[in-house]
Amino acid sequence: MQNEPNFKKRNGLIVAIVQDWRTKEVLMQAFMDWQAWKKTLETKEAWFWSTSRQRLWHKGGTSGNVILVREIRLDCDFDAVLLSVEVWGDGLACHTGARSCFFDVYPLT
Repeated sequence: MQNEPNFKKRNGLIVAIVQDWRTKEVLMQAFMDWQAWKKTLETKEAWFWSTSRQRLWHKGGTSGNVILVREIRLDCDFDAVLLSVEVWGDGLACHTGARSCFFDVYPLT
């Protein structure tokens, strides 16, 4: 059996980094609990734990920008995952309407 994420380290949550499977662009960061992990494996679509709403969240369930998971990689400590994905709909991953949540460049001065 393959290694499983360790949900005991961060109060039942793991970090999930979402990356475009073709371009390798980082699209977003979210959290998964055990239920979101299992739903993602079952459906091959991204499910997360919303820390603001305190509930399970199907990415794209409202917006239509569903995230199809192509590959999952676990980090060496098993407390973070990298989801290589294809975004359906209009290709936007961020709730602001941007393709990526990482659009705000912080100046290094």
